[in-house]
Amino acid sequence: MTLSPSDLHLPSVDWVLSTARSIRRNLDFERPLDMQELLDCIDIAAQAPTGTIGEGWRFVIVMDPEPKARLAKIYTEVLNEFSSMRGVPLKSSHQALISRLHDIPAMIFVCAAAPATAPGSEMTLGQQIGYYGSTLPAAWSLMLALRARHIGSTWTSLLASRQEEVAEILGMPEGTINLVMLPAGYMKGAVLKKAERQPARQITFVDAWGQPPE
Repeated sequence: MTLSPSDLHLPSVDWVLSTARSIRRNLDFERPLDMQELLDCIDIAAQAPTGTIGEGWRFVIVMDPEPKARLAKIYTEVLNEFSSMRGVPLKSSHQALISRLHDIPAMIFVCAAAPATAPGSEMTLGQQIGYYGSTLPAAWSLMLALRARHIGSTWTSLLASRQEEVAEILGMPEGTINLVMLPAGYMKGAVLKKAERQPARQITFVDAWGQPPE
């Protein structure tokens, strides 16, 4: 079915987009997520625009306690390493997440075929942008679809730094990589509202850098 602009509920769309916050606490850790609801969200994610790799994405939903515990341990290690390397203490929201990550109802991984490069070479910046830009819109659409169903999540790519360990836990075939993991659970008392951001006129140029909108 094709919708015309008059069929779209623009205020509802704008509200979901404007209030898609990172939810690391205020989640219901006791309530299981509905599998069909998650599959509906992935159906929406698979409608994302594609680029050079086409529909190269794959999704892994982890609900079993044993792999969740192993993944949570790795995630905590990487986050602490990252915090130490930058010399920045963890936010209270990050601490809240890792303290209960093993209990999260679901970890949803967005994966893809590893980028093809010539032997001994690395992707150029342009190739990286094209490759990841072909997959990440699906991950963002998934996060928004979850948000619209009152399922909280947060975008994290920390586990992408431990590809081999995560691949072993998930049973991923050779030649695939994990890009994004969304820890997800029904929201419980989370207050979602617009964040304080700079207005468009302060961050937008027209025709040339530094030239503001009229």
